[in-house]
Amino acid sequence: MIQKLKDTFRPDSSYRSFFATILTFALAYGLYKGILDNYLAEVAGMSAFDKGVSEFFREMPGLLLIFVLAILYKYSAERIYQIGALIMAAGLVMQSLVPPTKLLVITAIFIYSLGEHIQLGMRNTITLEYAKEGKSGIALGQQNAVYQIGMVAGYLVVIALFYFKGNNPALFKPVFMASAIIVLLGFLSSLRIKGDSKPDPSKRRFYFAKKYNKYYMLELFYGARKQIFFTFGPYVLVLFYGATAMHISILFAVSSVCSYFASPVVGRIIDRFGYKIVMISDTLILVIVCFFYGFAHHIFPMHVAFIVCCANYVLDSIISLASMASNVYVQDLADSADELRATISTGVSVNHFITVLVALFGGWIWKTLGIETLFILSAVLGLCNSAYAATIKVPKKEG
Repeated sequence: MIQKLKDTFRPDSSYRSFFATILTFALAYGLYKGILDNYLAEVAGMSAFDKGVSEFFREMPGLLLIFVLAILYKYSAERIYQIGALIMAAGLVMQSLVPPTKLLVITAIFIYSLGEHIQLGMRNTITLEYAKEGKSGIALGQQNAVYQIGMVAGYLVVIALFYFKGNNPALFKPVFMASAIIVLLGFLSSLRIKGDSKPDPSKRRFYFAKKYNKYYMLELFYGARKQIFFTFGPYVLVLFYGATAMHISILFAVSSVCSYFASPVVGRIIDRFGYKIVMISDTLILVIVCFFYGFAHHIFPMHVAFIVCCANYVLDSIISLASMASNVYVQDLADSADELRATISTGVSVNHFITVLVALFGGWIWKTLGIETLFILSAVLGLCNSAYAATIKVPKKEG
């Protein structure tokens, strides 16, 4: 992997230190994500509708990101990346200490998510800026692959912990605290990053331009379709099929391993065939995934349906990697590194404009119309995403 990174990234960049922090933050996220859904269901007593409400607030920082980054516009992408880590740690510490009341739990989720979303935009931005020319797709793929390694490590810890200790709710809070400590260690490691992504003080951290209209629309479609699976996919397994924290962590680990191997492949496909083809071609698989996730329990016995849903969750994680193509699309249109940074950050907020609505109403749809309707909606949104991607006119320099 180290040799592959050397071939992809500029030797004068701090890509080694940067990737070390990615690995650390991913480990912490694996611990956090591996237990969160079960903690909300088993300890905080959240229903499907409550889960939608919690996701509304978890996604709200993404919508507010353009304003948060506007305040931080004087700082480099590397420094903002570090600030995000401190906010993440604060949210994890709070989650490990507060009583499991819905209000306090959701507040802690919001704080952690704010730091996570701040890091998300900067992580992609720094990756693209450190990459060699013509290596954007594979650079994003390698970044995602390293992140998957860290998450798998976190999931494996959760699996081992709950395997040997049993499904004990008392384990949740210590895991949150351990995750917080790891994030703080990642923050200390990030201080070694000596980047050159100095912003233009005259420019803001968000950017709207007519040439990016298609990108913004694609982010809306993708955000809505993604949110359904991210929010309700695991919760269906917990509430509908009775999955434990160990089961969910095994699923996440398998998903991350598959994504680890698939990420560089998808990156190379983007570089080889172009972002437009990748944006369009993932729809067929998505429709199949959504159909089985919503209707498996009508077709198979419950224990078989559970396995089918798990397999389709993994497939969805793999095809979601196609979202890297939109970042390469933006880079193709951008006139400067600062414009690239600002546009990607704006895209994150545009993406979350729709995800907060889907999160809020997704639980209501599940409660009143059933999970079948919820995942049919996801398939329709995916089809809309691909249909709109087909209207993109690839610049001549793309080939």
